Amino acid sequence: MSLASPILQTTLADRRPNRQGKVRDIYEFGNRLLIVASDRISAFDYILGSGIPDKGKVLTQISAFWFERTKSIVANHVLSTEPTEFPGEARRAAELLSGRSMLVRRTEPLPIECVARGYLSGSGWKDYVATGQVCGVRLPAGLRESDRLPRPIFTPATKAESGHDINITEEEAAKRVGRRVLDRVRDLTLRLYAEGSAHAESRGIIVADTKFEFGLLPLEDDDGRPVEDRIILIDEALTPDSSRFWPLDGYSPGGAQPSFDKQFVRDYLERIQWNKRPPVPSLPDDVVAKTREKYLEAFRRLTGRELE
Repeated sequence: MSLASPILQTTLADRRPNRQGKVRDIYEFGNRLLIVASDRISAFDYILGSGIPDKGKVLTQISAFWFERTKSIVANHVLSTEPTEFPGEARRAAELLSGRSMLVRRTEPLPIECVARGYLSGSGWKDYVATGQVCGVRLPAGLRESDRLPRPIFTPATKAESGHDINITEEEAAKRVGRRVLDRVRDLTLRLYAEGSAHAESRGIIVADTKFEFGLLPLEDDDGRPVEDRIILIDEALTPDSSRFWPLDGYSPGGAQPSFDKQFVRDYLERIQWNKRPPVPSLPDDVVAKTREKYLEAFRRLTGRELE
């Protein structure tokens, strides 16, 4: 079966995005933003020459699922996912935007990533092996790679414009955002992780760790009334790109676990011994197809429905 071509770049009429991330294109409309998830895929900090068809739709629709499910815990930035409700020039691109875009409130993003870890993996495992701690949180001795932690922990990180985010301690994070704000987002991060990981586990997925982003609303709303709780959830939520998803039925601590995201991509790049410098390689069709299916499988399991 041939796959549809991936969406690697977006434009609205002749308008290019105001900003671009590794995956998302962002268009500014006053105090609103249109966030469009492309099908670009990155590995080892580089955007690859191939995209994964429907990846942007998976990320957007999984995030929309979680934003709706967790709005009783914390408000989020979503205004609409329906192109018919977007600004005029975006409405005219409805076919492109459908299923892969969100109109959101504009906020002042906090300058930290808020990471919750329920299992010992990735950079957390490396920190633990070297120091017995993860971001200043001391853990029991003798834990193995991929072990479940005694309780989930909050481990903030810096936001990197390029390259990897850097793990920091709570004290360092408090210097960046203030202690009161940090205490609030730590509580929200752990509550969101508890909700997300419990639901995911009931659907056969372990959320080993995940990161959230929060933003601050203006001091007053559009009608000039004071905003009581300015902190809201932004960006994406509990997706395969922002989380480490493992299949529950194959979980075996003591080493690395198979994942629901870029495993086939990373394995291929290691196999061809790419030096992780430009020029970036493209992916063969079978790696693209397998990676797409992993993203779709995560979507189906978590939401219980097919991709729109």
